Amino acid sequence: MAESISSAANSAKEEELADLVQRFMASLAELSERLPFTVDRQRLRSITTLAALAIAFVFGWKLLRAPTDQRRRQRRHPGSHGLPNAGTPMPSSELCSSSGHSRVQDVVDEFFQPVKLTLEQVVRHKLSEGRRVTCQLLGVILEETAPEELQKHATVRSSVLEVLLEITKFCDVYLMERILDDESGEKVLSALNDAGVFTANGLVRDKVLFCSTENGRISFVRQLEPDWHIDSNPEIIHQLARFIKYQLHVTPNRPERTASNVFSSESLEQFFGDPVRR
Repeated sequence: MAESISSAANSAKEEELADLVQRFMASLAELSERLPFTVDRQRLRSITTLAALAIAFVFGWKLLRAPTDQRRRQRRHPGSHGLPNAGTPMPSSELCSSSGHSRVQDVVDEFFQPVKLTLEQVVRHKLSEGRRVTCQLLGVILEETAPEELQKHATVRSSVLEVLLEITKFCDVYLMERILDDESGEKVLSALNDAGVFTANGLVRDKVLFCSTENGRISFVRQLEPDWHIDSNPEIIHQLARFIKYQLHVTPNRPERTASNVFSSESLEQFFGDPVRR
């Protein structure tokens, strides 16, 4: 009976260890999908396998060491015919096993507990420490989505403001848009100023660029050679893919990924709103 109990305990520990390894490898795979650059999957698989084996060795050694000591103590104080009396307390081996499982579970939970990153950490990580960013205004920074709307009004999206200001703290940011007349440009500059975008350590008015055609925006981006370009026009994203290190396509849809350096998101703030593990 004692051997049966010990076998069951060892089996439970083995299952717990296997679950830990699976969760660890799944977490690494999920992390690789969130990184803003291409990961060599074959190399990642080799690294995760080695890491999983290391964890399995350490936890296996800790888990299997305890039952050996417990069995020795059991032999010294056996119960009647190898069974505990009804009135006696639970054997210390069972108590140790239970506490051991509890400690292991605490370690597992602590290891996989999400780390809360600050917005600055998330932005820096997502942009891969890029130092220059170019970004379209319509549909990304502004509520308006067409140049015709800018002839009437311009409104900065409140939900994107915090992310934009964070990017301007450590990136050289240029905002750009196609407009139909000079008055539209003045409305945009006024809206950005009222929203507090032109801060002492942030964006300056001279880095808000206007053009009369979409090709003008392409020309701006190529001249500035940014690390990142953010745009809602799929044609511009496509044309710039071979010239720009990374691009973010802002679109309500989820298009197929056309290039390894092009990412997509429903909005700029959503792209930075899902902190990576960590």
